[in-house]
Amino acid sequence: MKEKERKLTGKELERKEHFQKICEKMEADGYERKDLTAGVVEANVAALVFPLPFVILAGVIFFAVNPFGNLADSFSVGIENDGGLDVLLVAVYAVSLIILFILHEAIHGITWGIFAKNHFRSISFGVIWEMLTPYCTCAEPLKKWQYILGGAMPTIVLGVGMTALSAVTGNFMIMLLNEVMIFGGGGDLFIIIKMLRYRPEDGDVVYYDHPYECGVVAFTKALK
Repeated sequence: MKEKERKLTGKELERKEHFQKICEKMEADGYERKDLTAGVVEANVAALVFPLPFVILAGVIFFAVNPFGNLADSFSVGIENDGGLDVLLVAVYAVSLIILFILHEAIHGITWGIFAKNHFRSISFGVIWEMLTPYCTCAEPLKKWQYILGGAMPTIVLGVGMTALSAVTGNFMIMLLNEVMIFGGGGDLFIIIKMLRYRPEDGDVVYYDHPYECGVVAFTKALK
């Protein structure tokens, strides 16, 4: 069944127009375009499946350092005497998630901004409200390693950092936040895997954020 086409936001339409100009310039310079994108369903499934090994690893590390018997305080902090959830704890957890997702996108932007020729002028942020999805995008083509590093950096920084922090403190809430953030990097991991699997025989290859679909566009210029 064909997926229903999503209505583009104003910013996405602007990026689409800019992207068309980029395509024209790249093609005039002898580059060929190859879309490395996926539909929403495929991307969402992959984003849940691919991070699973890292989610499991983070959980194993946490519970290896903090056996179940030592977690009573962590579990009881969020429960009132009557068994109901502590509203304050839930609010803190929700706010923490929002802050971490913003930080996730900021790390994308900082990393890509370092590599882009126009640096942070080429970086933009936004939210697709229809899907409650924050995003960061780079308006310049990047080399493969540059794009991959920028794509992986939030999960590396937050994943490794929060795995260590949760294990050292024994804080179960931090561990749960960490697991959610690792899953949050699943889409990035999916795109990185598609890029790694794309291996043109030879030539100069640069990668550009697709303006409105999940994935990137590879521009390949054959060596003469």
